[in-house]
Amino acid sequence: MITVANLPAEVIKLLQPLLDSPTLLMFAIMVLVMVVGTAMDMTPTILILTPVLMPLVKAAGIDPVYFGVLFMINNAIGLITPPVGTVLSTVAGVGKISMDEVTKGVWPFMAAQFVVMFLLVLFPSLVLVPARWFYN
Repeated sequence: MITVANLPAEVIKLLQPLLDSPTLLMFAIMVLVMVVGTAMDMTPTILILTPVLMPLVKAAGIDPVYFGVLFMINNAIGLITPPVGTVLSTVAGVGKISMDEVTKGVWPFMAAQFVVMFLLVLFPSLVLVPARWFYN
């Protein structure tokens, strides 16, 4: 359905004004992934959004490794974000405590993850310099 609807081209047209600013584009993509991550599990998010977002990332000249790292970190944040939060559900079940208690305990860590995501979007070299050590 994504291919038939030509969704990648539609997303590129929608975000065309942001193609000149990779940082703003990455912020927009990360917000999109974060919103989707609150409602879907990690695997479907990756399978659905990667083919849609990759042409946009390439068109903006964003390093695919950089995008991949941020995309995966953002998906990991989605695993502990209510309402779906599969990891939160598992912890609540194993610990025999309520979702509210688990969520209260996770908030400081979520805040730290959001700060790290914000810094990684603002400063791509935090991802790209260490990554180049491995693939150059």
